[in-house]
Order: sequence, then structure tokens, then C-alpha cells
Amino acid sequence: MADKLAVGIDIGGTKIAAGVVDEDGHILARLKRETPTTEPLEVIDAIADITEEFRREHHIRAIGVGAAGFVDATQSTVLFAPHLAWRHEPLRDAVARRTGLPVLVDNDANAAGWAEWRYGAAQNEADLVLITLGTGIGGAIVIDGQPYRGQFGIAGEFGHMQVVPNGNQCECGNRGCWEQYASGRVLTRRARAAATEGTDFGKTLLAEAGGEVTAIEGHLVTKHAQAGNDEAVEWIAEVGDWLGVGIANLAAALDPGMFVIGGGVSDAGELLVDPARAAFSRTLTGRGYRAEARIVRAHLGPEAGLIGAADMARLTARRRRPANPSARARVRATARSSRSRTRRK
Repeated sequence: MADKLAVGIDIGGTKIAAGVVDEDGHILARLKRETPTTEPLEVIDAIADITEEFRREHHIRAIGVGAAGFVDATQSTVLFAPHLAWRHEPLRDAVARRTGLPVLVDNDANAAGWAEWRYGAAQNEADLVLITLGTGIGGAIVIDGQPYRGQFGIAGEFGHMQVVPNGNQCECGNRGCWEQYASGRVLTRRARAAATEGTDFGKTLLAEAGGEVTAIEGHLVTKHAQAGNDEAVEWIAEVGDWLGVGIANLAAALDPGMFVIGGGVSDAGELLVDPARAAFSRTLTGRGYRAEARIVRAHLGPEAGLIGAADMARLTARRRRPANPSARARVRATARSSRSRTRRK
């Protein structure tokens, strides 16, 4: 088992989720910690402490870290992580120095996409696109069984495709980004507006949030939709409609066999995915004359990121593992003997 266990760590703005993952994608142990601060050194300390705790019970081969942000193509440096205020942070080398283990760093959505391809909804699918719907939209691409990161490591930032010229202002600085119309922030925005306006549904949401408008989050809308509230169902269907439009654009560019929908908003299930499929079918270029990709929900839930990060780290460490020292010694001895015989001749 020495080469088969890796630690996967998913770093968020408020919490760090970690697990020991075996080669079959099973999580053998779990830990969660509050993200101490946005300061890189304190987060690195937390990662090192978590790893040390796991090593008391498990023989760990490598560490995989998933971070919400831009990670360079070498899978070593977090270029930009808005929730952690990290800029060009050499996370891989810093964690490796603290732990003495091989480390891989990747975008959290890339890690989740890899996990769904290896162990989840997209097994045996050559080309897939993962779309994660949370507060914003993240994404990952797998082409011919390999993660696609782009020239600079930043491929998959689908949430910032412009779908409405001069549309809603986005936190990225642009307007009309896809995540302003097809993400959890849409449900949150509408729910808080309803509470402020004093609609019947808004009053219900406000009461459930303890009377604080700013405490209302999109998951409350999902809960009411699942319970059959017509207004909540309509809001989620509108998000699904925008989701399908964006997927049709991605299909025109990438033509995968499958789109996998993950993230917290996907908890709405078919209330979200059915409208997305319908909008995709009516928006897809060449519709009626081409095969359509399947649109399915992710299988691995919120732990996909740490599972994928651990698996990528284990596979990378295995590829980089040096040859057996005794074998290398035998090769060098044979070479010296051969050179000696050549000189005697």
C-alpha cells in the first residue's frame, strides 16, 4: 500500500477539507479545518498539520491540493485565488518543504473533473466537460482521457464567458458573465430581493434566515423547490435555461461526449438539469443534424475535488519515482565492468 495512498486537500475560503484516498477513489479518513486566514503561510501550516495527523495512521505517498483559483501549467503555483488573496504563491514547493512529500497543486474544478472521469459519472467517456455550479461557475476539460489546462494552465474558467453584452456586473470586472445568470449567486440575489420587497415567498425565506436578509442563501431556494414551491421551481428552471445556453456554446467549441454538472446548485437535480437539457437542445448549433452530448449530474458530490487532487498527485508521484537504488547500483557496476574490459582489450 506504500504507493497507493495519497492525501487530497480542498482549500476553500472558509474551510479546508482533506482525506486519505486509495487507488480506487475511496476515502479512508477525513478531516476538516476552518481556513485559518487568507495568509498563505498559515494555510500551509494547516496543510502540514493535517498531513502529519494522517501519517500517524497511514503511509502517505503524495499530497494533492485543489485551490479555487488560477494555477499555472506546471501545477505548482497559485497565480490568483480571490477568496484567499493569493498572488503567484509557490504552494507546491512550500508544502513539499514542510512535509517532505511530493506535492501537486491544481484548480479545484480540474481536480473534481478528473475524479468524475476516473471514478464518477464520466467513467469510460473519452471527452468530457465538468461544470461546477456554486456561488460562481467553475469548469474542467478532459480530452482523450487527459486533463486539458491550456497553454498557461487556466483553461476551464467558463463562468467568465460573456453571454449578455453589457449585462450584470461581475466580480471579475467584466459584464454579462455566464455565472451572473447560471449559478448559486443568481438564486441568492433573487431570494434577497424578494425578502427586501416583502413578497410572501421572500417573507418565508427571511424568517428561515433569522430575519437577516444577508443570511439568505441560494440553498434555501433549492429546499423549497424540492418541496414543490412554484416560485422556487421557476427560479431554478431559469438558471437551468441559462445553463443549457452556455453548454450549447461549449459544445460548439469543444464537442465533448458528456457534460457533467456538479457543485452545490446541482442538488436541485432534475429541476435544474431537465431545463438545461431542453435549452441545450434548442440552442445547439446544427441541431437535428448532429449527435448531442449527454448532460448528467456529477456522482461524487462535494468530495470530488479532494479525491481528484489525491489521485492526480499519486499518479504524478509514481511517474516521477526514481528507479530502485539497488537496481541503479547494479547498472552502474555493470557499466564500469564493461568499460574496464574494453580498456584491457
